[in-house]
Amino acid sequence: MKKRVALNIMDLGLAKMNNRKISFHPIKKQEGEYIAPRSIFSGQCATFQASMKLTVTIGQCFGLNPVLGVSEMDPSKLRFRVCSWRFFYSIVSIVAQFSVVFLCLLKMLRQSESSLPSNTFLVFSSTNCMTTILFLRLSRKWPRLSQQISKTEAVDPNMDSTLVRRCNACCITILTLALIEHLLSDLSSAAVSMDCENKGYEGFIMQSFPWIFDVLPYNNVFGFISQLINIQCAFNWNFADVFVICVSMYLTSRLGQVNHRVRAVRGKHVPPIVWRTLREDYSRITKMVRRVDDVIGEIIFISFANNLFFICLQLLHTLAEGIRATPTCHEPDRRPLQGYEHAVYFVFSFIFLVSRSLSVSLIASKVHSASKEPANALYDVPSDAYCIEVQRFLNQIHGDTVALSGIHFFNVTRGLVLTIAGTIVTYELVLMQFAGVTPTAAPT
Repeated sequence: MKKRVALNIMDLGLAKMNNRKISFHPIKKQEGEYIAPRSIFSGQCATFQASMKLTVTIGQCFGLNPVLGVSEMDPSKLRFRVCSWRFFYSIVSIVAQFSVVFLCLLKMLRQSESSLPSNTFLVFSSTNCMTTILFLRLSRKWPRLSQQISKTEAVDPNMDSTLVRRCNACCITILTLALIEHLLSDLSSAAVSMDCENKGYEGFIMQSFPWIFDVLPYNNVFGFISQLINIQCAFNWNFADVFVICVSMYLTSRLGQVNHRVRAVRGKHVPPIVWRTLREDYSRITKMVRRVDDVIGEIIFISFANNLFFICLQLLHTLAEGIRATPTCHEPDRRPLQGYEHAVYFVFSFIFLVSRSLSVSLIASKVHSASKEPANALYDVPSDAYCIEVQRFLNQIHGDTVALSGIHFFNVTRGLVLTIAGTIVTYELVLMQFAGVTPTAAPT
């Protein structure tokens, strides 16, 4: 076993230049691999495994990312096994969701007239079935990715003490709002069933899933299974965004730690070895970003595509139908919100969808913004301290695009938000023409 000393400039303010101390941290190496210090697994450092632990665990409750060992702090204990109940649960979920997609497609083919709003659930169920498949593919790569990241953490631990708490808070908040949205959706369907059909649970199921029971005969078992599949699809729709957000927060934190070290020597006379060490730290993290992007790029792509489609669809619904109470079938009105159940659900769902989409775009774009930040400090290097290492650092920052992407079709940057907004306006005009929605004159 050999020891190698790594220069870690400005790690938590310990290393400082110009009459300040520099700290050296020994790193053990064995058989060509870095061994993480014990403190990394004892909760003193914000590891990737700790940051994603709650998110991945909740996802496995709905058949996503079926890997073993997610409750462990040591990523070397992560395993993907075909012969496990988690893998079997994912396969059953995929088969059930694909069956719903098939029934929706069959109903669409049997209809004489079909439109985009009438086939919304076909798109919803098919994209969420694809999400489950992509997370199953991700589970094969997840243990190796986590172990590669742990090696980087062994060389340069992440000391962001708030990272795990922020990831957990983000996960719980978004999924709680998703649960409220789903309950409002069920309330809307139950109000229509109670007001017009008055068939109890059977009427509620028939009202909620007509594309299933137009083909299959109704029974309570099919009704219960349909509800479970619907809950799973609604969760998958939101979980893809949560997953991307938590991964982006971790990568931004890692780049932010390097940026903190660069800012500490801004405008100071430091030897070339300092800039070389900082550049190597930066290169180590950017390689991590690329490895993560190669693994989760498909999840990012389907997350952005899903959000774009449903924002356009709900805007079309607003322009075509407006927000108003649903007429009652009986007098007096027996509905709890007097016909505004669907309006309340629609307004909450639309605001939540737009907010979630903006959060994904803005938080994921911070990875790109953080990768460009060191250039500001490099421009302030004094002339007599300028060296080839500073030039190489600048060339690396401006020559490479460090950002998350959707299968390399697009990079998630701040400019992407404006691009998506312009795309929504364009697609909305096209959808209005196909749907026959025209602006109405104001009443005189």
